[in-house]
Amino acid sequence: MELVSPQLEKPNHKRLKKINLFKRIVMILFGAILVAVGLEIFLVPNQIMDGGIVGISMLLSYLTGFKLGVLLFVLNLPFFFLGYKQIGKTFALSTLFGVIVMSVSTYYLHSVPPLTEDPLLAAVFGGIVIGIGVGLVIRYGGSLDGTEILAILFNKKTSFSVGQIVLFFNLFILGSAGFLFGWERAMYSFIAYFIVFKLLDVVIEGFDETKLVWIMSEEPEKLGSCILSSLGRGVTYLSGEGGYTGEYKKVIFCVVTRLEEAKLKEIVEEIDPQAFLAVGNIHEVRGGHFKKRAVH
Repeated sequence: MELVSPQLEKPNHKRLKKINLFKRIVMILFGAILVAVGLEIFLVPNQIMDGGIVGISMLLSYLTGFKLGVLLFVLNLPFFFLGYKQIGKTFALSTLFGVIVMSVSTYYLHSVPPLTEDPLLAAVFGGIVIGIGVGLVIRYGGSLDGTEILAILFNKKTSFSVGQIVLFFNLFILGSAGFLFGWERAMYSFIAYFIVFKLLDVVIEGFDETKLVWIMSEEPEKLGSCILSSLGRGVTYLSGEGGYTGEYKKVIFCVVTRLEEAKLKEIVEEIDPQAFLAVGNIHEVRGGHFKKRAVH
């Protein structure tokens, strides 16, 4: 009898790709609509600015009277082609889809009355909604603003980092709000921008931060055994060599949650106070037997 299992793997793989594609489309769609809601229901009616290309679109819409949705699409269009060259086809198509959804949603939401006329409430809740929306789009492979792509191009020709260029760009845009809408509105704009910035990290990286840990100790086996029994975390022993002494070192490698970090440090301090401990953040963990669990 001829085995058919190799033939069964392809349909499963294709089905998984379709599910992931559908999930990407739905989440980018939802994220882009959220951004439009945050703009037209909270920020725009209260003359509160956002940063990036969205902020420039809001400024031009105020000065020229053009619909915000139209300007969002037109100004972001060049960055679709830049994104295609700089990052790739999947990113560019995801970005184009997200920008189209955001622009169309913004266009149709323009006539909807705002939920609040309190500028502080508008800044806070508008920032929350936009931050979640932009974070979802970025997390699933797209972008709604060409500022980062523009910053990458400037970064190649200047000594400034991408983050510094984006920050300067947004400070200039938000500062411009002071001349158009008054400095009180500019301060509300900074509040909204700060909330968007912080929400991005939460949505992209998740609420549960994961930590990558390296430990160099004179008692690696004892430490590894205690981490396994106390935290229930597997450890991996890596071979290392001291760069200065040339001595052989056994390095403990493990992954823990943010809530388990304090307990891990207690274990290391108790067993080997002289141990070298390095902890870093991880955006994503896949495979193996790693699962989030409560600390006892």
